[in-house]
Amino acid sequence: MSENKLNGKLRIISEEIVKCRKCRRLNEYREKVSQTKKRAYRNDKYWGKPVVSFGDVRARLLIIGLAPAAHGGNRTGRIFTGDSSGDFLFDSLCRFGFSNQPVSCHSKDGLRLIDTYISAVAHCAPPENKLLPEEIENCRPFLVRELEELTHVKAILTLGHVAFNQYLKILKISGKIDQACDFKFGHGATFKFNAPLPTLFSSYHPSQQNTRTGRLTRSMFDLVICQIRNLLDQPEILKTSIHYFIE
Repeated sequence: MSENKLNGKLRIISEEIVKCRKCRRLNEYREKVSQTKKRAYRNDKYWGKPVVSFGDVRARLLIIGLAPAAHGGNRTGRIFTGDSSGDFLFDSLCRFGFSNQPVSCHSKDGLRLIDTYISAVAHCAPPENKLLPEEIENCRPFLVRELEELTHVKAILTLGHVAFNQYLKILKISGKIDQACDFKFGHGATFKFNAPLPTLFSSYHPSQQNTRTGRLTRSMFDLVICQIRNLLDQPEILKTSIHYFIE
């Protein structure tokens, strides 16, 4: 599957995201960062606005991250672009056929997601990478609407416990799963739901805090991406017989 131009509704969602100013704290922070800049990027022109989702509109894999990095997506204008988290993510995606290149430095570098769409819990960079509850609430409707429009998704990968919890909260609020259901986040945990809901995969977020400390290694992350690849490559007739478990 190749990357396609956004359809009408996804384009409208993206336009609304860029214009959103609901969260005063996030507005002030990302704009301040874009003006003060980081020394290494002092000659760059920062995007400094909410960062939209991107990818293949017919994607079978949806990846949900936390939020753009202050000097990554907030600088480049594309989520997971221009920072170490993105380097870690795209390297694995490329090796398993979900992107055409292993590194993304800027929004015009030719990166193309294959059968994959990337979104986030929030679309503005938060101070210390920590979102307030009301900021998550403000941004949730964008993800809800994207989930409705991405009708080909068969697998969802949540990066970190916040993305994991928020996706499950959307399912519970919409009545698609029982409010009483208890799901435990863990790296490599996989959850199979009744059709047509996608299979849920969870991973530690590929942040420097996790990758540099060894909490998340390349082999650990590759294993999750490999499981997703295997799921999507299986004939439909075989998928109903797969058994899922929490590691």
